[in-house]
Amino acid sequence: MGPAGASAAAELARAGLSVLGLEWKAMPRYKVCGGALSARMDKILEPDYHGVVEDTIHRVRFQFAGAETFEISSPEPMAYMVMRDRFDAYLCGKALEAGAEVRENERVVKVRECTDRVEVETERERYWAKVVVGADGANSVVARALFAGRRGTMLGALEGEVPWSGASSCLAAGTIVLDLGVVKGGYGWVFPKERRLSVGVAGLQGRHRNPRSAYQGFVRAEPALGGLEVPDGLGHPIPLYGGKVAEQHPLTTSRSLLVGDAAHLVDPVLGEGIYYAVLSGRLAARTTVDYLKMLTPDLRAYDAQVVKEFYSEFRTAARMAWTLYTFPRLAHEALRRRPDILHLYADILKGRETYQSFYANARARAKESFAQLLGSP
Repeated sequence: MGPAGASAAAELARAGLSVLGLEWKAMPRYKVCGGALSARMDKILEPDYHGVVEDTIHRVRFQFAGAETFEISSPEPMAYMVMRDRFDAYLCGKALEAGAEVRENERVVKVRECTDRVEVETERERYWAKVVVGADGANSVVARALFAGRRGTMLGALEGEVPWSGASSCLAAGTIVLDLGVVKGGYGWVFPKERRLSVGVAGLQGRHRNPRSAYQGFVRAEPALGGLEVPDGLGHPIPLYGGKVAEQHPLTTSRSLLVGDAAHLVDPVLGEGIYYAVLSGRLAARTTVDYLKMLTPDLRAYDAQVVKEFYSEFRTAARMAWTLYTFPRLAHEALRRRPDILHLYADILKGRETYQSFYANARARAKESFAQLLGSP
């Protein structure tokens, strides 16, 4: 019952279906996560979700290995910071309000698809349903059981929570830190919350032999953490979009759908997954409603929606990520010289630009800069 599962459950219940959500822990429960929501979340969630927002981000400090710092700022929010225990509980509450039933402390251990039903077995009970939505994260039981041969790109992150007060850090209010020079093929971050800083490193390209070493080096050198006691980082997988190979494997069977992290719907540039989790949960629910009301013959409409809404974007994002993380110092310097491109990227986070429109506009601006450099008219 994370963002994908809770969003699907709420949508299904609002359509009048009988919905059971299985959550393997008791809500609210801690979740290792940076907890950054892009501001475009305002377009898909009800306004009252701001009740669990812990900081609103207007400024980003970019740096390379703790140095070569520059900032961009925006009068409008670029992102919101949440703790996942509160945010996920909020979404789960919406599903309950809509009429879904949620059973906590029920870990799913087995899933089997039959001709006329799906059987789901937990550590306590066995259930039968017409459709199952696999919203069970990066290590999805549903994906392993019902989607044989599906393998996605799995990379890793380490994240810790540092108790703090605003006076105990040099990080200004409403500011996050992104550092391209601390982990090969990825970045380090510092995200402010009400009473803590979320700090971590994530690898988004290639393989990382010792991410813990990168994490420890980052927290020792990061100025915003000076004088603070930083705990050891907790690891968590990042189920990135896996490229054209992954696209060949559907996210539906006759009676099941994969959403969110279970479907590897994670942005290759920043590793953002929450926005896509909420959106995919809703799309899967709408397809399920149409199927159960016999408006469509099967669930494959969801696959078509994922291609249109997600994969077309992720293909472009993957090209950008390759450049960013293969040549991080050059990318950092280029962005320092052209903050207008970063402001354009911020419009993706605000929901004004897509990756495809951003890429086209950024390329045009780069060509213009190159022409000016050569003295062309």
